[in-house]
Amino acid sequence: MDQEVPAIEFDHVQLAFDEVDVLRDVSFTLMPGHTKIVLGASGAGKSMMLKLILGLIRPDGGVIRVDGRRVDQMSEDELMDVREHLGMVFQEGALFDSLTVRENVGFKLYEQTRMPLEDVDTRVREVLGFVGLAEFIDRMPSELSGGQRRRVAIARAMAARPRVLLYDEPTTGLDPMTACTVDIEIVKLRDLEHVSSILVTHQLRDAFYVAEHEAVRDPRNGFRIMKAAPEKAEETEFVMLREGRLVFEGHASELRGSRDDYLQAFLS
Repeated sequence: MDQEVPAIEFDHVQLAFDEVDVLRDVSFTLMPGHTKIVLGASGAGKSMMLKLILGLIRPDGGVIRVDGRRVDQMSEDELMDVREHLGMVFQEGALFDSLTVRENVGFKLYEQTRMPLEDVDTRVREVLGFVGLAEFIDRMPSELSGGQRRRVAIARAMAARPRVLLYDEPTTGLDPMTACTVDIEIVKLRDLEHVSSILVTHQLRDAFYVAEHEAVRDPRNGFRIMKAAPEKAEETEFVMLREGRLVFEGHASELRGSRDDYLQAFLS
C-alpha cells in the first residue's frame, strides 16, 4: 500500500527578520483529515507558519510541502495553483464590507472560476446552510454579530472545497459562548467534510474543545457534537512554539500531563 502523502510538511524550517529569529528549525507533519493546533505566546511565530504555507513569505532555510509539492521555491503562478486547495480564516473574519453575505461567500468562485452563476449560488447556499446562516444570505456584514461574521468567513473559506483550512486566531475577541459556535464549525468541517486543518490560537479553551469533540451525522438535524471522542483526539496534535522553536508536539493528554515548567505555566 502506498504511503499517505502529508497535507502539510515542515522540514527544518528557518525564518528571521532583521536578524531576529522568528522560526528556528521547525519540523512537523499534518496528515490528511487531521488537525494540528499551534499554541504559543504572542510573537512566538504561529501566524508566520500560515503565511509560509500560503507562500506569502519564503523561509530562509528548510523545506515546506503542501500535498507533497514543495512550495518554498515555487513561482507566484505555481503558488496560485496550490492556493486553490487552501482555505484561510483570518483573525477578524476579513469580510468585504461593501458586499453581501452571498457575495462574500461566493467571491472566490465568482472571480476565479468559470462556474455558472446558478451553480455558485447553489454552493453558497449549501455552505451557509452548513454553518447555520442560510437565512442571512442577503445581509450585509455590518448587520451580523461578531460570531456570525466569523462563521461567514468559514463558509467563504470552504466554498471552493479546499483540502486544507488554515485558521488564524478565529475566536479572538469573541465571548466564550460565541467562540464555541466557531469551534463547532471547525469540528464539523474536520469530521463531516474531512478537511485537514491547522488552528493557530492562544485560547486553550478552544484548542481543547476542537481536540476532544467529534461531529457525527444525524438524520434528524444534520449533525451532533459528541464529547470524549478518543479517536479524534488521536488525530489532533498540539504544537507549542516558544520564541520560534518547537518545544512540544503531541496529543491533548500528553500536553496536560507534561511536567515541563514552560508548558505548565502556559496551561495555567
